[in-house]
Amino acid sequence: MFASVLSQEEPKKVIHALKDPSCIKAMQEELLHFKLQEVWTLVELPNRKRAIDTKWVFKNKKDERGIVIKNKVRLVAQGYTQEEWIDYDEVFAPVARIEAIRLFLAYASFKDFVVYQKDVKSAFLYGIIEEEIYRGKIDKTLFIRRDKGDILLVQVYVDDIIFGSTKKSLFNAFEKLMHEKFQMNYMGELTFFLVKQKNDGIFISQDKYVAEILKKFRFTEVKTASTPMETQKPLLKDEDGEEVDVYLYRSMIGSLMYLTSSRPDIMFAICACARYQVNPKVSHLHDVKRIFKYLKDRKSTTGGCQFLGCRLISWQCKKQTVVANSKTKAEYVAASSCCNGYSQKDKKQGQNQTKPSIGMERA
Repeated sequence: MFASVLSQEEPKKVIHALKDPSCIKAMQEELLHFKLQEVWTLVELPNRKRAIDTKWVFKNKKDERGIVIKNKVRLVAQGYTQEEWIDYDEVFAPVARIEAIRLFLAYASFKDFVVYQKDVKSAFLYGIIEEEIYRGKIDKTLFIRRDKGDILLVQVYVDDIIFGSTKKSLFNAFEKLMHEKFQMNYMGELTFFLVKQKNDGIFISQDKYVAEILKKFRFTEVKTASTPMETQKPLLKDEDGEEVDVYLYRSMIGSLMYLTSSRPDIMFAICACARYQVNPKVSHLHDVKRIFKYLKDRKSTTGGCQFLGCRLISWQCKKQTVVANSKTKAEYVAASSCCNGYSQKDKKQGQNQTKPSIGMERA
């Protein structure tokens, strides 16, 4: 019902947006924030000076199900027409690394508290800071407040903020302070990093993003690949090879790099292909396409590791032999494969061993 009153299409031009009531409302809200924050003062254009043009940017924000939950509109200056130290001086936007986000979520799961999110309505309008800010030496985007044995964590990702606390009063105080000082939207539990918070832990999934990039680069109707890259054919510079569209190649690499946030199995293949972004050849594009074909393969990856006490001594990772229709089924396949594999391994080792001597025990 909520999505039915929002625009489902992202306008490409202002003339199209002006025909959509939801887009007009979002544009009016953007201009209102400019007025409230005193972003600019209208003056006469000086002689022999050229004004910097502006541009409306339209973007629909979707939830993990792909449903439009917000029509976002931004009025921005055209950056390529500006000159540093003339039109602007220092520009800074705190962006948390994905490793920091994962560490944040791991700690939240360990401490068993829920992570929430806030969205700043006008990210770059709060530029003047009179207060002195103390940031950490390692992560400039993480803010911590301790109260005896409890803790409040706040992580900033441009115009999105995630936060959580082991103490309800700390959480309420922070939420109230942000609401009073800034124009923000309270978004509820964290979902924008494709995070799912459950009773048994916090999970990161980019399944929806995989479907989007497969559709974007037209890999929805191709044969799948069982591995992200060929094991027998090394990736070389190929100076005499035929050149390909460098912008397409870089776009594909960029889309895949974002996916490594939750897919370490393709990290090596992507990094190998990324080395040739300056002058990509047909052979390099072929290897990038193979990664996409690998992503289309719906077979899950079975992974396992064995510990002796708290020491890691063995691990494995391989594709499952069947296609699972659900994550639960994939987990059962992985557990069955793991147990079967090690029972066969133990049986084989037992055939090669002699009977233990008296007074010795088998581990």
